Amino acid sequence: MAKGQVLIADDDPNVLELLSLYLVKEGYEVLTALNGAEALRQTREAKPDLLILDVMMPKLDGWEVCRAVREESFVPIIMLTAKGEDYDRILGLELGADDYVVKPFNPVEVVARVKAILRRVSRAEDKAKVIDFPGLHIDVARHEVLLDGQLVALTPKEFDLLVFLAEKPGWAYTREQILSQVWGYDFVGDGRTVDAHIKRLRQKLASAEPKSWSIATVWGVGYKFDEQQGAEGGVTKTQH
Repeated sequence: MAKGQVLIADDDPNVLELLSLYLVKEGYEVLTALNGAEALRQTREAKPDLLILDVMMPKLDGWEVCRAVREESFVPIIMLTAKGEDYDRILGLELGADDYVVKPFNPVEVVARVKAILRRVSRAEDKAKVIDFPGLHIDVARHEVLLDGQLVALTPKEFDLLVFLAEKPGWAYTREQILSQVWGYDFVGDGRTVDAHIKRLRQKLASAEPKSWSIATVWGVGYKFDEQQGAEGGVTKTQH
């Protein structure tokens, strides 16, 4: 039985063949697409467990596919880019990508990232847990966040980051710890990846008023989910 289905979209047949070879060897079923339009069509029809999208593709580029998919699904997305520039990385994260890989890449590393992301998704699905703070309700199993009763649209990584911090309010984590725990492996990047996600998460949760909690910056360390003194504490529940 396949470990999961992965769709690879790239206009270079050599990339498709190389990644397919390594993923099939690891027990994954693989779908391929040579352009963005085909990738989007297959995503909607086959509903794969993970997407690997090249940024530069004909018909629809990787950014356009990522944006369209995120309007419909929380399926994990890894972006492939030939550039190592911060702009490409941050743009992908802002559009909802879970990860990015810079070409030329080591296919073993790509497979490791696929494994890590799918393990994380599987663990989240196995948990029937909710985390409650005043005005904030996080349902891990349903992958839903309610802010003052209103549904908040978070990317998969923003959701994972919020859950990670909210599970242990008051605990301060370095950017490196967050990268390791939330991204699920030794992330090839830097703390700006965490900063970008924290910024967007704060913006999406900013409408809660009044609130007795916040995602606080711990100067010289990193970040924590903070409760104001005297406020009602958060409650974590695990349903069996």
